[in-house]
Parts: sequence; structure tokens; C-alpha cells
Amino acid sequence: MEKETKNKQVSILGVPFEDTNQKDFEALLKKRIDAHQNTFVVTANPEIVMYARHNRLYNQLIHKADYIIADGIGIIIGAKLLKQPLAERITGYDLFVSLLHWGSQTHKSAYFVGAKTDVINKLKQVVAKSYPGLTIAGTHNGYFGDDRNIVNDIARTQPDMVFVATGYPKQEEFIERNRKAADGLWMGIGGSFDVLTGTVKRAPQSWQKMHLEWLYRVVKEPSRIYRLSVLPKYLLEVLKEKWSKK
Repeated sequence: MEKETKNKQVSILGVPFEDTNQKDFEALLKKRIDAHQNTFVVTANPEIVMYARHNRLYNQLIHKADYIIADGIGIIIGAKLLKQPLAERITGYDLFVSLLHWGSQTHKSAYFVGAKTDVINKLKQVVAKSYPGLTIAGTHNGYFGDDRNIVNDIARTQPDMVFVATGYPKQEEFIERNRKAADGLWMGIGGSFDVLTGTVKRAPQSWQKMHLEWLYRVVKEPSRIYRLSVLPKYLLEVLKEKWSKK
């Protein structure tokens, strides 16, 4: 499907990011949702970029997405290093919450796949209370082997939006396999269900403004510190790409 956006793209280690801001990108998505256009959005951070760099099949998969957005300050830094700055960071969580609000106002429907059973059950309560105009087309936890029951339910309910929060690469693989089941928005959003339900606390605004959400998560969950090792490797690869173009 031909993209409607006129935005330019910025390639970082072979991954093409949309050079846009959240307001304009949301307007584009809302237009496509209203028109029942099948839309696959990847919210990519440095971990995803590096995984794609070393996994050919996953790299091919995300290139099939309609849009890849910069969810991660490391992507913004990488673009600046390449002297191709992106307009702004668009976090998957902020986009998710904004679309829920819009969906409530415009009486859209959404399907939610991901997280643990207790979290997805709590999510239903939170969404019903906070976004009463939004129809919950269905939910399923993130622990499943066979897609068929979930996909059949999505095909039956035809939601306007499908949010998959199982983490990469599983969420993107699930979307690519099954996006034909409903002509709406399909977006992978990592741990967003945990944050929306309060299961995991999001960084305070002061940390967000300083782009230190990643550090806040490590402070709160020290077990995540191993994931930081990808950042210097990613930045080194970006610098190599920069030097190779000189």
C-alpha cells in the first residue's frame, strides 16, 4: 500500500524512521483508521534496531511495516550523529494513550493482546473506566502458542485498532502474520499495558523531560541493567556508519 505521508525518512543502520512529530503522525493514523486502511506501525528503539541488524528475517519483517517511529532517545541521538535530525521522539506509550482517548471520543473499538493474565484483566477495568466511549473488542494475555483463536476473534470483531504488547520480536511477528484479519491499526507497544495499569510505574515528568526514562527503569528494576549494554554498541555502529560516509 502506498504511504500517504509526505514525510521524509531518516535511515539509521538500515532502518527507515519517519521524520515527523506526534501531532502530525497521530493525524495521519486517525485518517487511516477512519478509512479502514490496514496500517502496521513499529515503535523502534536502539534494541530493536540492533536486533534487526543481526537478524535478517526480523529486518525484512519490519521493512514491511507502513511506518517505523522513533521510540527511544537513542534513535534521536543516532539521527543527530548522522546529521539527519528527526523532528521528535514519539513514544509508543504516549501514542497508545492518545489513541485510546481519541477512540473514546469517536467511539472506536480496540483489541488488546499481551501482558500477564492479571495485567490484561486489570487493563479491561482501566480502559472501561478511563475511556468509556471506546469499545473493548477483545483481550488476550501474551502467553499463547497458537494464534488461531485470537486471530479468529479479531476477524470476527473487526476492531479499529489492535495493540500488541508482547515485546519484540514476538509482537511484530504476530502482527505481520495476522494483520490481514482486520483493516485497522496494528501496533506493537512493548510494556505499555503494565504502565497503563500501574503495574509498572512510569518515570516522573522530570525524568521524561531529561530523556532519562531508561535510567529510571533500571533504577527501579536493576535486572534490566544488562539491556543497557546494547546502547554503546548501537552508538558505535552509528558512528561507523557516519565515518563510512565521509
